[in-house]
Amino acid sequence: MTERDEYFMKRAISMAEKGMDSNAGGPFGCVIVKDDEIIAEGHNMVTSTNDPTAHAEVVAIRKACEKLETFQLDDCTIYTSCEPCPMCFGAIYWVRPKMVYYACTKKDAAKIDFDDQFIYDELEKNIDDRGIKFVRLLRDDAIPVFDKWAAKVDKTEY
Repeated sequence: MTERDEYFMKRAISMAEKGMDSNAGGPFGCVIVKDDEIIAEGHNMVTSTNDPTAHAEVVAIRKACEKLETFQLDDCTIYTSCEPCPMCFGAIYWVRPKMVYYACTKKDAAKIDFDDQFIYDELEKNIDDRGIKFVRLLRDDAIPVFDKWAAKVDKTEY
């Protein structure tokens, strides 16, 4: 860890406080860095936008991808004020950064009533035993679209 890493993490923590103080959402902030420069930052905006996906990491990822005109951030480092929730964890893996630094842990978050353990528990369950009912519908109608994708020669792979 370098002084620059500490600088970027302090900025992520500052973003968390900024969002919280402005009542935009919970106390979470994120900064995305490429070539030692902040290219995007965000704070939680769930309650101010009525968007349950507007977590700090997702907000910052959207901004970074728009700025870089790409859907992957493989040359970037993410600094987040808290260990990512399951949704943000998935988003981070989709964008493929080279590294993630985090400050608080998911246990720290749980202590202030941001506990995602129920989601981890749901993932381990058989689909028929989950708290929200999932029903497969019209698979035979959907498979041809997948087949068409598999045969498409001008697709952008990811």
